[in-house]
Amino acid sequence: MSVLTHVLVCLFGLGSWVTICGLWVELPVIVPQIPEGWYLPSYLSALIQLANVGPLCVTLAHRLCPGRLNESALIYAIVSLATVATFLLAFFWRETAEVAGAPRSVALFALTFLVSAVDCTSSVTFLPFMNRLPPAYLTSYFVGEGLSGLLPALVALAQGVGVMRCVNATAAVRHASEPAGNASTQAGVILRSVNVTTQLDSSWFSNASAAIDAAGAGGLVPHYQPANFSAQAFFFFLTAMMLVCLGSFLLLNCLPCVPCEPPASVRKESRKPKGNRAEQKYTIASSAGSKLRRSPFGSGRYSWPEVIYIFGVLAWANALTNSVLPSVQSYSCLPYGNVAYHWSATMAAVANPVACFIAMFFPRRSLFLMGILTVTGTAVGAYIMGMAVMSPCPLLVDDIAGSVIIVGAWVLFVLTLSYVKVIIGLILRDEGHSALVWCGAVVQFGSMVGALTMFPLVNVYSLFKSGDPCNTWCL
Repeated sequence: MSVLTHVLVCLFGLGSWVTICGLWVELPVIVPQIPEGWYLPSYLSALIQLANVGPLCVTLAHRLCPGRLNESALIYAIVSLATVATFLLAFFWRETAEVAGAPRSVALFALTFLVSAVDCTSSVTFLPFMNRLPPAYLTSYFVGEGLSGLLPALVALAQGVGVMRCVNATAAVRHASEPAGNASTQAGVILRSVNVTTQLDSSWFSNASAAIDAAGAGGLVPHYQPANFSAQAFFFFLTAMMLVCLGSFLLLNCLPCVPCEPPASVRKESRKPKGNRAEQKYTIASSAGSKLRRSPFGSGRYSWPEVIYIFGVLAWANALTNSVLPSVQSYSCLPYGNVAYHWSATMAAVANPVACFIAMFFPRRSLFLMGILTVTGTAVGAYIMGMAVMSPCPLLVDDIAGSVIIVGAWVLFVLTLSYVKVIIGLILRDEGHSALVWCGAVVQFGSMVGALTMFPLVNVYSLFKSGDPCNTWCL
């Protein structure tokens, strides 16, 4: 029964971000068939940030009306809404309406906002719900959350997204000039980016100017093969994943074999120190005779500096892993070639659930270890950012060692900071329901700050330059 519960919790966590992650990996298929072109990632980023109104409302409800929000009913509602919205995406993602004299993908934007609001709200509803189960199952939830990004990426690989060959630029321009009705031969398709998780250099990918320049120089341009199955089929797969999440949540609530934690008041009483022995583990100031004053946060185990430290690390880790570094993934990897990019994207996605499995067997709640891993992950992220800034001519661009290092850097970056996030989740799980609500809110806050910081740098000021997977101009 314990194994069954772990599986159900994992499948429940799978629905947390699977729809948004699926939208990102499907961009190379969607973009050529909508009027926004490669400006779509910028619109999606803005919609996702606007969707943070969902977790904001839930957090305020917990704050203003504590104990009155029915979390189970809310989860049923938002997961059902995401399922319906994802199903409708399969039929209406290409539909347009005229806005301000130009065709716009109104249906795609509206449905994307709905699923974004649901996925963002899952951070402040799914995690607090896990407070009802024993702590051991929280790691399984994080495994499922990691798989919500990995599974759509694997299906997209099976779909053939990003499969590329370099063709003569003159032929590419000739095919690009064919009638617009043949979407698979437009320059926007020939030149579309392989980046499936980040904002892109839209000015380069949205027209054929690069192909024309390359044609004049007799160069090569990337040509991406047609998908093995349609975007509609991919959205049906995402709908099935949401149904699996909904069914798993239903079973977690209904099966009598699913273990439940005792009430919070009972747990709090059992954690009171006996005699003169105050519990000091998990704290920074664990030496004998520590004079740090405990905070009233959660169980009161941590001092205010420690609470601020925990949430600061949580916001920083999520800003880096969810927004800052993904925004420059294509710039850091594409100069090393298409193969290096795909290996870095795939292995980084694998590293997330692997970190959760490691935390399942080694759940070290040491704040000192958390700090060491955060510094390590940040240092590796600084290297990745440095390579993105140097694009299209980063270090070792013409050496196989450069490709190996950048792939390894992405894996180590995701592995260390994902482990940190899981450990913080376990720590806050011990602190109670309100701590998990704040955990979800800080996750969204860190991600939002990272996205708002990187958006103007990437899309407005164009500080990063895209590499060409078919031509190298570095001396």
